[in-house]
Amino acid sequence: MKLGFIGAGNMAQAIISGILKSGAADKNDIIASAATDKTIASITEKYGIMTTLDNREVAKADILFLAVKPAYYKQVIDEIKDVSVNNSQIIVTIAAGKTIQWVSGTFGGERKIIRTMPNTPALVDEGITAVCPGENITKEELESVMKLLKSFGRAEVVKESMMDAVVAVSGSSPAYVFIFIEAMADAAVAEGMPRAQAYKFAAQAVLGSAKMVLETGLHPGKLKDMVCSPAGTTIEAVKVLEKTGFRNSIMECMKACADKSRSM
Repeated sequence: MKLGFIGAGNMAQAIISGILKSGAADKNDIIASAATDKTIASITEKYGIMTTLDNREVAKADILFLAVKPAYYKQVIDEIKDVSVNNSQIIVTIAAGKTIQWVSGTFGGERKIIRTMPNTPALVDEGITAVCPGENITKEELESVMKLLKSFGRAEVVKESMMDAVVAVSGSSPAYVFIFIEAMADAAVAEGMPRAQAYKFAAQAVLGSAKMVLETGLHPGKLKDMVCSPAGTTIEAVKVLEKTGFRNSIMECMKACADKSRSM
């Protein structure tokens, strides 16, 4: 089984790295294209896979990942659709706003398409990928792709109508979390903690808290209550977050993100 990646940015590299580390595919079975010789050289040195500047060569793969930015999807599809892309090939998309119907229509006919939305924590094997298979994807084909996607984190099948929500809750949300970590670290620095140490404490607190949600199965509100002692420091801090609209800010930013995804 040959895997192809058109585009070799951070997300493509995260997927490639996960696949190789898990043994889901051999490096000799993976080919990636990029726009510059510099990127090609870097990818070749880092992963030892086949590389090319020619997207049309990559389009011969059995499973083809379209890992370019959404703005370049039409350009890339127009370039490869009359080469080697065929109805037996599985096309995996990684782009906000590009529906299965739109991709299929841009190719000019029915294709085997699996729409996905991974996120950047895939770079450290802690990603979460939403997966939406097209109607003509078989159970075996879906399982093959899910195995690849689970090599760098978690993967779950969702309805396509949920994909804009996925963009907001996981695709873009690492940026919100990074801002949160940065803000907590800044506050710790203001209290006298060295900056490097402040980042470690803030980041580990977020990592550990997230792990508690996933592994205990308890409602986040219950876990929050466990930290808030009567008349204690935590409830005093929570009171300020509620007063300044912390929850509403998160919900509004996610709505804006989802709205933008729908309009792309």
